[in-house]
Amino acid sequence: MTARRLRFGLWYDFRNPPRWRQDASALYGAIVEQAVRAEALGWDDVWLSEHHFIDDGYTPSMLPLAAAIAARTTRVHVGTSVLLLPLHDPLRVAEDAATVDVLSGGRLELGLGVGYRLGEFTGFGKDVRQRARCMDASLAVMRRLFDGETVSVDTPWFRYRDVALHPLPAQRPLRMWGGGFSEPAVRRAARLCDGYIAIGPVAPLVAVYRDELRRLGEDPAAHEVAAGLAWLLVARDPERRWREAEPHLLYQINRYAEWFSEAGMSVAATARTRADLEAQRILIVSPEQAIDTIARYVAETGVSRFYGWTVPPGLPPSFSDEHVELMAREVMPALRGA
Repeated sequence: MTARRLRFGLWYDFRNPPRWRQDASALYGAIVEQAVRAEALGWDDVWLSEHHFIDDGYTPSMLPLAAAIAARTTRVHVGTSVLLLPLHDPLRVAEDAATVDVLSGGRLELGLGVGYRLGEFTGFGKDVRQRARCMDASLAVMRRLFDGETVSVDTPWFRYRDVALHPLPAQRPLRMWGGGFSEPAVRRAARLCDGYIAIGPVAPLVAVYRDELRRLGEDPAAHEVAAGLAWLLVARDPERRWREAEPHLLYQINRYAEWFSEAGMSVAATARTRADLEAQRILIVSPEQAIDTIARYVAETGVSRFYGWTVPPGLPPSFSDEHVELMAREVMPALRGA
């Protein structure tokens, strides 16, 4: 366990697959209401995710959703895991992020990544081969904007003349998290961001991150890591929940396996059965099993923020109410020493 108080977060993508189509407004409203209840139960963070042009409605617009959740809550932090920065104008991202941070009273956690899906880059007319260089330049200019500088820059991806951020974020400066599943991404997070965010079996990458911080003369203890198991749902009757959720979890992991395969990455593998899912540490467990599993994960990785997906695609958010409540009442207190 880390010296910091362990924080717990929910993660949402607002997916609405055609096979199980729900009313979109009702789905969005139910997720926001679940986040409000989660705050009252003691959850610390709500994370959002971004992809584009997906037929299941995977949300492309995290910062409006972050603002909606921030407006309904008072304590929980709202984060992006992750905003695909090379697809966006960094000045607009900085302005929108600062606005959400002001609205929330300093509760935005801005997670940023380079992206990997080719269709997103071609859809926006971006060169996928330039995304790493664009990311570096975007992070650098956003840092200057959050620091209150007036900025003039001329890059292959954006040009600004005498621009400044008004209003500045409530956090001074607003914290940026670097995400990714490769060593270059991890080293970028150490070099240009304030923390590292990922998901899954990331212990080797966390070691790289901390080594890079030391090489840069930074104290790793001053920089947080947020990660978790992609799926760890808690239930009184895990077998019943498995029967309800298995096709939805298979749907999600297989879409990700397809996307990562197209990008030449081996982050997720195709699954056909529950056993295949469990082999990738996609779990539905009892509260006691959750305590043991999370404790081992935190010991392996040293994360200070543990989070994971909340609503399997196609199921109503109410399916996860039991998970939200059991985690808050029986799992989180045991791991926090409360």
